[in-house]
Amino acid sequence: MKDVYEYIERNKDRYIGWLQDLCRQPSVAAQNRGMKEAAGMVEQLLRQLGGTAEQIPTSGFPVVYGEFQNDKETALSFYNHYDVQPEDPIELWTSPPFAAEIVNGRIIARGVADNKGNLIVRLAAVDAYKAVKGELPVKIKFLVEGEEEIGSLHLREFVDQNRDKVQADGCIWEFGYKGADGRLQACFGVKGMCFVELVCRGANTDMHSSNAAIIENPAWRLIWALNTLKTPDERIRIKGFYDKVAPLSVADREVLNEMDYDEESTLKKFGLDSFLLNLKGLPLKEKLIYQPTCTICGFQTGYTGEGKKTVLPSEARVKIDFRLVPDQEPHEIYRLLREHLDDHGFSDIELIPYTMTNPARTSLEGPLARAVVKTAKEVYGCGPIIKPMSAATGPMYILCQGLGIPSVSAGVGNFTSNNHAPNENILVTDFIQGIQHIAAIIDQFPREMMAEANAENREGSLT
Repeated sequence: MKDVYEYIERNKDRYIGWLQDLCRQPSVAAQNRGMKEAAGMVEQLLRQLGGTAEQIPTSGFPVVYGEFQNDKETALSFYNHYDVQPEDPIELWTSPPFAAEIVNGRIIARGVADNKGNLIVRLAAVDAYKAVKGELPVKIKFLVEGEEEIGSLHLREFVDQNRDKVQADGCIWEFGYKGADGRLQACFGVKGMCFVELVCRGANTDMHSSNAAIIENPAWRLIWALNTLKTPDERIRIKGFYDKVAPLSVADREVLNEMDYDEESTLKKFGLDSFLLNLKGLPLKEKLIYQPTCTICGFQTGYTGEGKKTVLPSEARVKIDFRLVPDQEPHEIYRLLREHLDDHGFSDIELIPYTMTNPARTSLEGPLARAVVKTAKEVYGCGPIIKPMSAATGPMYILCQGLGIPSVSAGVGNFTSNNHAPNENILVTDFIQGIQHIAAIIDQFPREMMAEANAENREGSLT
């Protein structure tokens, strides 16, 4: 692969230009801003590199689908998204959020880490490999949606209507980072999510707070309902909530033991003295990766503006997310939550479902896993930090594990990439290494698939 790596180095300015051009095009799904233009740019770039490309309509924003080397039997897909978060608060950016300026070796732009940098890295890897080797050793599929930042609202619709396009032997997932120690992290799954809103209503209008002597306050009632959900030691009290949490295997615990987690740097980054429950070491990593959560994301009621306003609110709302682990199912958790509220005398509280996403995991063994780990050692000089699951959530199960497709995350973010925050960034050096890594995966994955098939054939002959 040395010749491919050298080609990437010689053409790095061109690839950086692709990324800057895409980042300079706003594509904020939440505001329907620049989405058509960004989708068109991705489609055009796929065509420019010699692939087939089309925008496949959904009930929301289209999915851009591209394909290369469709004569090959083995297929590797790349899942990415062209939408980004809003850039607010703009005043905290040191560079304009859509200027894609390079400052002290960092490309600064909204969406550069999440997720346009990883998308361009993968396109550049395809370009470099083709330019040097003549053809790709594997069929490549690009699945680039426009709604990841708003919950992938119509991705299941796309998958159900395009199973042939989605099917692959492995998928490189959208995100990826280096840790505080500068080592690449390879992630083999994501937590699921049950995201809901609880609404408690009282009188038909806000009123003077003196009426609290005789009129029930929905804010207090909602707080009392919330107090039934979780104990101070973080134990979730919903009956049946933990029933389907998969027990940790010996291999799971071995991976946790080997997984580096820089506690000191993480606490310093967020200005904290300690983690929840003063956890450290293995218990901290186990809670982060393998345990579900119940988190209040926002509480809205009454008057919270400047100065004084004595009011008895007529309504209180709270948004909650439950991060789920294998083998929990989000719709079942929603049902259990409804039953819990009813059993505790809160049947009047309305429960509104939003995101329902299954957790997803890929085996740490298998052709794709081996390809990612082996090539990381070659490109980065050391093996990656193995994360069996991300504490975050994405539609991985819909696109991959639910269809029997293994998936691994590897990308070009860094410990201070500031995803979803001002001054989002990636390092130029990480960007170039990321292209080399993806090119190496493209080369290695079909070899691992062939080795697996040969091993299975030998085992079949012996039996």
